[in-house]
Amino acid sequence: MAYRRTPAVQARLDAQREAVLQAAAGLLAERGYGGCSMAAVADRARIATGSLYQHFANKAELSVELFRRVVNREIAAVNEAVARREDPQERIAAVVETFAARALRAPRLAYALLVEPADAVVDAERLVFRRAFRDVIAAQITAAVAVGRLPRQDPDLTAAALVGAVAEALAGPLAAAHTPVSGDAPPEVVPALVSFTLRALGGRDDSDA
Repeated sequence: MAYRRTPAVQARLDAQREAVLQAAAGLLAERGYGGCSMAAVADRARIATGSLYQHFANKAELSVELFRRVVNREIAAVNEAVARREDPQERIAAVVETFAARALRAPRLAYALLVEPADAVVDAERLVFRRAFRDVIAAQITAAVAVGRLPRQDPDLTAAALVGAVAEALAGPLAAAHTPVSGDAPPEVVPALVSFTLRALGGRDDSDA
């Protein structure tokens, strides 16, 4: 007869797994993927390293689960910002503004999510991450075109180009901001990215007035 975990045992394991993911998220924000060794995560979670392997077979598996958790939080924050705006162009600007501002407030974490060297499985998840943001922007481009606020264009292509451009533009400031010798990223980065986005879409940027 196969062993079945009791509800109490399953609850304990679920709580331990949650503690592991929270510990890993903290280390990722502080040290990046390089600091998220299985031993370091186990130590932060206050469990034996062997117990950690009951939940994740290796660092790559843990990293994927961690990446998905953190990314879902970022996407939720962007969707909340979009929901607070009515105009489609403002919603697109809200995506870029929210994403960039949150990235610059937590540069070590954002650097890990976007560009830090990691396992191939994490690189694959990064593509999913970018597509999720692309889809949010593409939906708003479609809406803006439909009401005549933007010229006709391929929403998916434009959105993908914007996501790539914003990520590339942030790479330098993020790399600099999370090093011990640097200061904060220049404050004009976020508004400059918003302005670039509106110009790239073919819409009107209020700074032109």
